[in-house]
Amino acid sequence: MKLASLKNGSRDGALVVVSRSLEYAVPVPQITRTLQAALDDWDVISPRLAEVGTRLDDGNLAGAQRFDPRVAHSPLPRAYQWADASAYVNHVELVRKARGAAMPSEFWTDPLMYQGGSDSFIGPRDDIAFPDDAWGIDFEAEVAVITGDVPLGVAPAAARSHIRLLMLVNDVSLRNLVPAELAKGFGFFQSKPASSFSPVAVTADELGGAWRDAKVHLPLISHLNGALFGRPNAGVDMTFDFATLIAHAARTRELKAGTIIGSGTVSNQENGGPGRPVAQGGAGYSCIAEQRTVETITAGKPETPFMRFGDRVRIEMIDADGRSIFGAIDQVVRRRAQAAS
Repeated sequence: MKLASLKNGSRDGALVVVSRSLEYAVPVPQITRTLQAALDDWDVISPRLAEVGTRLDDGNLAGAQRFDPRVAHSPLPRAYQWADASAYVNHVELVRKARGAAMPSEFWTDPLMYQGGSDSFIGPRDDIAFPDDAWGIDFEAEVAVITGDVPLGVAPAAARSHIRLLMLVNDVSLRNLVPAELAKGFGFFQSKPASSFSPVAVTADELGGAWRDAKVHLPLISHLNGALFGRPNAGVDMTFDFATLIAHAARTRELKAGTIIGSGTVSNQENGGPGRPVAQGGAGYSCIAEQRTVETITAGKPETPFMRFGDRVRIEMIDADGRSIFGAIDQVVRRRAQAAS
């Protein structure tokens, strides 16, 4: 089953069921109006939505319309909670190595996670807009899950059953604002603005055999200004699977339906060391910062610039038959006027 939220003038959009091909969608106000409402009563509502999806794929549903991702919100236009991890510890190790920082051994056994802003997200085809591109604008291609209600202290073995949907993420980061924030010892805030998610969220069965061990075993493909930037496999080098991440988030709190848990930047090693750029035959990277880190390690300084106004990023995942699973996040960086004082 594939679900999306279309812009309709409200904060939460209108829920639609999307065909497996991503060509068609059908509104379902007779079942529920928003994705959050569906998640709140998932056991009752999801079978009805799945039936609509089956009929839509079979071509037996009146009222279907062309699905246009340009008028889609992120599947959850806002969420009760958005927590992003760093499950690919290779990425963390590289970044720390580039700045000469030691890698604490516990990073391999205890997940890193921060709580991001979730009061609004950027639509998957909306501009990434800031007043200043000197802030070091970067994309981060990730995978995320949406959970149902998760009890406090859930064990990883039980946490997997609370996964409702999966999405792709562009966790937009302002790299040049990070050092000053982290130096305060209180975590990210200004350097982590609104994120964006894929046009559709899907149930795990849509991934077939690529969903196993609570990981997505497919390449996550990123293009920057039309050129392939990265294609690391999301199921490789993921130190902490999604069940472990959910359990980590729920160690001291309940998670309510509609909580989003991100994987962090997808990153692959190569022969036990840093991966190579696509141009050199490697899998490339899921963010500019990692490529700059590898450049620093290998050549002594970074060469690839962060995104500037007019740059475009595209993030997508393709199944074994060459079809887009989630639709593409496709965004342009634009200048945004500073708010009047």
